[in-house]
Amino acid sequence: MFKPTDLFDLTQTEHAALFDGCEFAWDALKKLKAYIEANAKDAPPHAFGARVFIGQNVLIGEGTVIEDGAMIKGPAIIGRNCEIRHGAYIRDHVLIGDGCLIGNSSELKHSILFNGCQVPHFNYVGDSILGHKAHLGAGVILSNLKSLPGNVTVEINGQPHDTGLRKFGAMLGDKADLGCNSVLNPGSVIGRGTLMYPLTNWRGVVGPNRIVKNKSTVEVVERRMK
Repeated sequence: MFKPTDLFDLTQTEHAALFDGCEFAWDALKKLKAYIEANAKDAPPHAFGARVFIGQNVLIGEGTVIEDGAMIKGPAIIGRNCEIRHGAYIRDHVLIGDGCLIGNSSELKHSILFNGCQVPHFNYVGDSILGHKAHLGAGVILSNLKSLPGNVTVEINGQPHDTGLRKFGAMLGDKADLGCNSVLNPGSVIGRGTLMYPLTNWRGVVGPNRIVKNKSTVEVVERRMK
């Protein structure tokens, strides 16, 4: 389930060429910087008001709304009819598809978002790929750098596979949905249509159409009043 077509509907991005020749879907991240720098261009001056910061080589599609207080450092490519809310921080080499939502206090860096993704509240997305209509609950973190030296690995057939990436967050298949305040450790792969309970600390690979349950114990005791 590591090929691009195992996780993603490639018709749901105008940038499917990024995945040409990729044995593993994460290989597209290795080509992302060169691709964006070759295809991005400056947004029209003052197109989104004085209180929006837009850096150089930022391509913004028709119909996209950018609220005051957003910062798009770039280089970046942002699709049509997106909503970039107040306080969003889009860093270098981010590719965002059509109809995406990037919300308050969400930070994106060196990542690919297919059409219809939602990254709405207090999220970090680093060196990751989010499939069509993938959704992050509030506070979800896609961690991209392991604490130990060396490249990020992904377990394939019970053996660690070197991705060739020092920084690699996660791959979320189409319509994957992560519950609030979940944390994905580097090299996580989430299959299409899989749901994850809130507050989950996840490492590794989970297949398509699963529910990852985090059954924390809740104890209710009598309140003794003084």
